[in-house]
Amino acid sequence: MYKQEFFKFRYGIKAAFLCLSVFGFHAEFLKAQEFTKYVNPLIGTAISTTESALRHSQDGSELRGQTFPAVGVPNGMTSWTPQTRATERKCLAPYYYEDQKIQGFRGSHWLSGSCTQDYGSFTIMPVAGKLETDPDKRASNYTHSSEQAKPYSYRVKLADYNIQTAMTGLSHSAMLNFSFNEEKDAWICIEPNSDQGKGFVQIDVSKNEITGYNPVHRIYQGGGKPAGFNGYFVIVFDRSFESYGTWNGTQIKYQSLNEKSAGSAVGAFVKLPLSKGKLMKIKVGCSFTSIEQARKNLAAEIQDWNFKALEQKVAAQWNAELAKVKVEGTETEKVNFYTALYHAKLLPREVSDVDGSYNAFAAAGKIAQADGFKYYDDYSLWDTYRALHPLQLLLEPSKTEDMVTSLLKKAEQGGWLPIFPCWNSYTSAMIGDHAIAMIGDALVKGIARKDAEKLYQVMHKNAFQVNDDLLSYKDGRGRRGLSSYLKYGYIPLEDGVTDAFHTKEQVSRTLEYAYDDYVLGQVAGLLGKKKDYQLLMKRAQNYKNVFDIGTGYVRGRYANGKWVSPFDPFAIRSSFITEGSAFQYSWYVPHDVPGLMELMGGKGQFVKQLDQLFDKRHYWHGNEPGHQSAYLYAYAGMPWKTQRQVKNIIKEEYSTVPGGLSGNEDAGQMSAWLVFGMMGFYPVCPGTPDYIIGTPSFRKVTLSLANGKIFTIAAPGLSASNFYIQKAVLNGQVINQAKLTHKDLQRGGALVLFMGNTPNQQWGN
Repeated sequence: MYKQEFFKFRYGIKAAFLCLSVFGFHAEFLKAQEFTKYVNPLIGTAISTTESALRHSQDGSELRGQTFPAVGVPNGMTSWTPQTRATERKCLAPYYYEDQKIQGFRGSHWLSGSCTQDYGSFTIMPVAGKLETDPDKRASNYTHSSEQAKPYSYRVKLADYNIQTAMTGLSHSAMLNFSFNEEKDAWICIEPNSDQGKGFVQIDVSKNEITGYNPVHRIYQGGGKPAGFNGYFVIVFDRSFESYGTWNGTQIKYQSLNEKSAGSAVGAFVKLPLSKGKLMKIKVGCSFTSIEQARKNLAAEIQDWNFKALEQKVAAQWNAELAKVKVEGTETEKVNFYTALYHAKLLPREVSDVDGSYNAFAAAGKIAQADGFKYYDDYSLWDTYRALHPLQLLLEPSKTEDMVTSLLKKAEQGGWLPIFPCWNSYTSAMIGDHAIAMIGDALVKGIARKDAEKLYQVMHKNAFQVNDDLLSYKDGRGRRGLSSYLKYGYIPLEDGVTDAFHTKEQVSRTLEYAYDDYVLGQVAGLLGKKKDYQLLMKRAQNYKNVFDIGTGYVRGRYANGKWVSPFDPFAIRSSFITEGSAFQYSWYVPHDVPGLMELMGGKGQFVKQLDQLFDKRHYWHGNEPGHQSAYLYAYAGMPWKTQRQVKNIIKEEYSTVPGGLSGNEDAGQMSAWLVFGMMGFYPVCPGTPDYIIGTPSFRKVTLSLANGKIFTIAAPGLSASNFYIQKAVLNGQVINQAKLTHKDLQRGGALVLFMGNTPNQQWGN
């Protein structure tokens, strides 16, 4: 039966490709399709509705996806969003679905799905009738039925003013249209969103222009200090001003041309004549280097006032990106999938100007030049090394290479490879040293090899050199707790890791450093550095030093070797664990699952405890260190259990409603997991070329790779109940392992997974 079905499938694929080749339109066909219609940017903007989020979250932000309806282009500098919260305060997104009023339209640098802060942002708000400058007072009611949220544009009616709004934008620029439908005074308010009260605005009546900036401030390491650069903007109107002015705090100043804050909110306003028509058009340019660069960026990206043409241009960019993965499934499945792919393409963001100018990393405003690459920032690496960067590397290796080059530049300019670089600064926001994981994965998979030696040296410094410069270390340079880690082979409880935003968390740090050391060891082996390779492979075993074989879980440990007591592995939070339980973190040994299995007492006990993780509801999908856990069954020869759990996670943790994410999106990681999960495979251990096969959600997935190759995954017999793999055929050859390699994908071809409604316990064992 399988042979007959495979023959039919292979014949159909061959015929289809022959047809496409004859007409020569395969790539054009993919690009022409409208994949953006399946993207719902409102998913993740409301309180989570999933059981695991309610069970494991401990504060309000953890109960949210923390996404926002971002308008712009993939990995663009500035995203445009409706604003329902005026602040740039930590853990507050600019938009929440339950908020009933819109305060304006923000040029935002919010890290999608995060608990960080927006920065360098500014807001534009149209007002009809009486002038109001305060965000809460000028805010207008709106209805979700009047919202049209797309990746390439956003439209909404401001009900209180009867103003229809629309916005679209490229990486460094945007266009906004406001249709005033009442014969009332038409005002536009412009506000830098500085919580520090440091903003600046200036009106140039002769140019119909408002310029300004919002200084960027750091959080985490260096919290509250200036980041050394600003978010600059240039706003151009399609008509002259009838009246204008500024405000400072509650004081409104008519005919004033500029305002610089000394601690209170400032902004500018203009009154526009309706005689030329009720539709008002605004163009905006953005930059992190200067107002003049913002003006140049605008001129380079938008030359006219044609909103529709610009909207179509932005949509075309999104469709081209989304078309790299074509899936065949239900409408709901496609919405889940393509929204996740959209969310996975927002960060890291390009921060260099159109001409390549950018702020040198952690260099207090010194300008550098990106020659031959785009400079990126805002890497949420504790999260994104796991699936987002591997996904990006698979689909867009050239963009990955630019991001790796950007990390190298940061290390060269700042002296140390950053651990979690955001707002162009050192942060040490989370634990681990996962720039090594991201870079190492790229090198192992053949990306950025031209800089391999330079990259190895900056990674080696982080892994081997303790930063003895206390001021530099406190500012975020160097691996946290490295001295203890090197001395003991783990971080003991006596080391509180005080110079970090997340203090303590010693066990989690040890586990993640052991993994990072493993990845660096793979790079050392690749480059022929045998001594380093042997030492790093030994250090990669340090996870064993915090695993208590007496209990079967990772556990806090003192310098004398004594285990912490009392100990509850199921406690939702422990001081030596990062944002989770010891039970959840006990599975974080992605680089040595067989070794972990042995520590737990063999395959039987390993599977028994893994069953307990899921069956007893200890698994929390909203926290990234567990994202590989469902795939670990495959290492024990039970991939059918992986198939069942992946199916359950997709069903329970993701949906198409605004509360459809089970925890913080974390810069695209939550969504990247779903993209891989629905395609049918997952990178359990970045830094190796392997992917573990799960279970596909689609009867067919087509990957259009950057090298021109096509790789398809077909699942004959797939249905809601038929999600167990019965047989697998890769390029005509039967395979009996639940694994693909990066080369398998890059070579192109077809993986056929024959599906059934009962586990085939013989496959992949």
